[in-house]
Amino acid sequence: MTKQEEARERVLDLLEALEVGRAIPSERLLTQELGVSRLTVRAALDELVRDGYLDRRHGSGTYVTEPKIAQPLTLTSFSEDMRRRGMVPGSRTLELVTTSTGARLARRLDVSPEARLVRVKRLRLADNEPMAMEVLHIPEALVPGLSKSDLEDRSFYELLEERYGIVIVSGTQSIEPTVTSEEESEVLGVPLHTPAFLFERTTVSESGRVVEFVRSIYRGDRYRLVADLTLPRSRNGRTRAVAVARTRTAKGAPN
Repeated sequence: MTKQEEARERVLDLLEALEVGRAIPSERLLTQELGVSRLTVRAALDELVRDGYLDRRHGSGTYVTEPKIAQPLTLTSFSEDMRRRGMVPGSRTLELVTTSTGARLARRLDVSPEARLVRVKRLRLADNEPMAMEVLHIPEALVPGLSKSDLEDRSFYELLEERYGIVIVSGTQSIEPTVTSEEESEVLGVPLHTPAFLFERTTVSESGRVVEFVRSIYRGDRYRLVADLTLPRSRNGRTRAVAVARTRTAKGAPN
């Protein structure tokens, strides 16, 4: 372990004892306590700022940030996942419109391009803090009478099952890095072009019907992607050379 790596680990140990929002000791004090050069301390702090553990405020100091959320990439709702973490989930419906599906979304949802589509834009919150902005696309025939108030502070999957008798059983999801647009930045309360994760998910019901296509933007400063890797064995008991990921995340499952 290099001196910089050791300094980083010791600062991380220090953060365990500090509350979120508290300032850490100055570089000068850390230099004395850790017994390394100020240059080494600064490089270690730069890494921790980059990784989201610390927030450096010009002219004020360096502060402990909220820990990033790590969650399994399983087919679960945002609300359920936040409750499991001891957080209070919330949702604000920003927009609900009905429109024609169009060719691109028709392919995603396996419906006619002329079919009517419900488009819902929502802000997802945890303990009243903005976490994600999501846009749901659902065939209108599946959710007749759906209104903006129906989705306020409620899981869409729970609503589907309780009101419409639709149970989600499987889905396909992609994740890629991105930055926030002007609208996304305004909704999430972050600077323009803040690093973020783009989640796109298509889900399927028990009957085999495609139910929704969701596009979600999750704050990159609040989520971290973690994967558990396993090497499956072939029939002869030998380990295959290809690793298959059983993935967990640190930012929230999109619904």
